[in-house]
Amino acid sequence: MPALLVLALLALAALAYGLHRLRRRRARALLLQSPLAPAHREIVAAKVPITRRLPADLARVLEGRINLFLDQVEFIGRGGLEVTDEMRLSIAAQACLLVVNTDTWYVNLRTILVYPGAFKSRRQSHNGFVVTEHETVRTGESWARGPVILSWAHSEAGAADDSDGQNVVLHEFAHQVDDLSGRADGAPVMAPGQSFAQWARVFTGAYERLCERTARGERGVIDPYGCEGHEEFFAVAVEVFFEQPAALRDEEPEVYAQLSTLFNLNPVEWR
Repeated sequence: MPALLVLALLALAALAYGLHRLRRRRARALLLQSPLAPAHREIVAAKVPITRRLPADLARVLEGRINLFLDQVEFIGRGGLEVTDEMRLSIAAQACLLVVNTDTWYVNLRTILVYPGAFKSRRQSHNGFVVTEHETVRTGESWARGPVILSWAHSEAGAADDSDGQNVVLHEFAHQVDDLSGRADGAPVMAPGQSFAQWARVFTGAYERLCERTARGERGVIDPYGCEGHEEFFAVAVEVFFEQPAALRDEEPEVYAQLSTLFNLNPVEWR
């Protein structure tokens, strides 16, 4: 093939790729700027009451984030469940709360599996050359690069009570945010200007205090499940940051401050 023809084909391919990226950026920008349909806005307000606390400027941004999320992610019902718009909007609204005021995005997520209720999950543990499989009953799971797996019954209940500090969707999407750093280990990508060293000091100290209280049989605002590991501590801390912000600020003010910086949010001030 003549060299000029090869160069022409390469140039056309580069042009086509550039136009494709431009169209994608424009489509993304349009979704982010578009409000929800009135009927969808009513569903979000009814199913996810925490969104009614948002300041007006954040509420508008949240709607655009929801549009983008629903355009990107496919919801698949499992266990005989038929996924409805109500389910999609509820889950999307909760997931987008975590990224409503930052440039963070769920770039790797394409699929959410939704079961009617709690589901069985098989996990492997390794001890040298011995591999053991365990079957557990779970209400949610988050996998690196997706999917997220959710129980609709627990997702719905967690959203309906927005002040109990228990929310499976916030929990699993906290893992998704955490995983954007390369692995879910309780150390997500820091916000601009945020110190990783300070984050590590604050979260390690709070994790150790939680485990000490749990060993004594005491209960604080952060769920004892956080003692399962630093990644779980981060996820349960995110739950209470959104649903019991004043209690978290009072009990663990430095944890609250770090999460406030990470998410660029101050939910204590929400009405």
